[in-house]
This record gives sequence, structure tokens and C-alpha cells, in this order.
Amino acid sequence: MEERISGHTGLLALFGSPVGHSGSPAMYNYSFKRLGLDYVYVAIDIKEHEVKEAISAMRLFRMRGCNVTMPDKAEAAKYMDELSPAAQIIGAVNTIVNEDGRLIGHMTDGEGFVNNLKDHGVEVAGKKMVIAGGGGAATAMQVQSALDGVRELTIFNKKDAFFERTLATAEKIRAAVPQIAVQVYDIDDVDRMTEEIRSADIFANATIVGMKPMDDQSVVKDLSAFRPGLVVCDAVYNPEETRLLREAAEAGCICVGGKGMLLWQGVAAFKLYTGQDMPVDEVKERFFS
Repeated sequence: MEERISGHTGLLALFGSPVGHSGSPAMYNYSFKRLGLDYVYVAIDIKEHEVKEAISAMRLFRMRGCNVTMPDKAEAAKYMDELSPAAQIIGAVNTIVNEDGRLIGHMTDGEGFVNNLKDHGVEVAGKKMVIAGGGGAATAMQVQSALDGVRELTIFNKKDAFFERTLATAEKIRAAVPQIAVQVYDIDDVDRMTEEIRSADIFANATIVGMKPMDDQSVVKDLSAFRPGLVVCDAVYNPEETRLLREAAEAGCICVGGKGMLLWQGVAAFKLYTGQDMPVDEVKERFFS
């Protein structure tokens, strides 16, 4: 690494907390080296209340850009000079590009989610999908799935101070895609969640439940919700096999892990940073096989 860092090397980073487990630095740095690009990518633990300062530092250090992960995505959107259309609808960013001092916020999580499913032979068009979560990644998954043609979308989120935001997201989706049926329920309503998953084609966890240090937990409490043929996917990618995926697999479900979502959202972000295509096949074989 030190052999290719110079006084001109551009800095990119991952902002979020926790980030020590992230596979992003390895993926991006390999791709930079493979394509001969003079950038380096690091992970920096940034709590939500530190986001404003982090964005100011990004400007000061003239960083080329950064990825943003939980819990910072919505907060980071507040400090952008411009938002992409998807980021505007979602109200959060996961990719920031510094264009000569002008910070442009993008949201590639939804694209990563849908393309990860496609990579596993699963199309979202015409399907009923249930998604747990109402944060930045969850909203991106919901919006992109709706735009890509899901027939019905059921969202479960914690009935807390942010529940109204989930209801507002549902209204935005209905406005953008009038033909879709969208429902929102309390994630603590186990009976309702079980019933909805039983009638779904795809279930996705977009909460932090299952991520370290909560890797002994699952967002699905009643395992009778699972059945053979149900597609179960998890946005969590560390651990690679979450409790949710393990229990779903035991019930005969088709399981899709979160590492592929990380790959495909990274492919989109890489293009935004560099204007070049990430060597996807090599990255997949090296880091995701």
C-alpha cells in the first residue's frame, strides 16, 4: 500500500459507526490498484452527532468522496450542496462525491439491493415484498424495488419517533408508483409480520438486528413465517450468515446475504468517484466468494 501512496493520492473514506468490520476498504483499494488509480480508501468511525464536523473535514481535506453507512445516512444528507433524485426522495445519502468543493449526495443502496437479487436469479417485478426497517438503506431498498415493479410492498418499522418518516416514505412511493400497494406496520406486531411474510415472495431485513454485536438476534421472531421457496435476504453482511439467514435456510428458504448488496452498491459508487467500472468479476471472486 505505501508504495502507491504519494503526495497526490486522493482520499476516500467510509463514515459510520461501527465500521471496523467493513469490507469496503479492501474492495475499493484493490480496485484502485488494479486500475492504476491514485486513490486510497479508509474507514472512519463517525457517530451521528459527529456527521456535521466530518462533512466539514471532508471539504477541508478536499476528499474525493466517501460512503456513508448506519447511522449517519439521513444526517449526512442535510449538509449536501446537491442531492440526486433518489437521495431527494429517500432523504438520505450513502455516497458523497466532491466535485471541486461541491458535495453531491447519492443513494446507491437500492440499486445494490436489486442488482444483488438479480445476481442470484431473483427479479422483483410482479412480486410481493416485505421489508423490515425504515432507515436510509431500508428506504432505498423500498423505493428502488417500487420503481423496478414490485406488485405489493409491506414495510415494518419500530413505532418510535421515526415511524412518521416511514409513513411519509410510503406516501412518496404511492405518489411515484400509483399502481403499487403499500402498507406500513409496527415491527413489534409479531402476528402481523408473520402473516405478511407467509404471503410474500421476498422478505428483506434492512435493520441492524443481526449485525455485530447483535449477531445472536433475528428480526423474525416466529419461524413459522418461513417456507420453502420464500426469498429471504439480509442487508447485514457481517456476520456473513446472520441468524435470520441461518434459520431461513433451515426452513428451505432461498437465502441472499448482504455482501452482494455491498458489492453492487459499491460498483455504482465506484463509477461515481472515478468514472470507471469496478473490475466486478475479480472483486467478486477475491472478496465475495
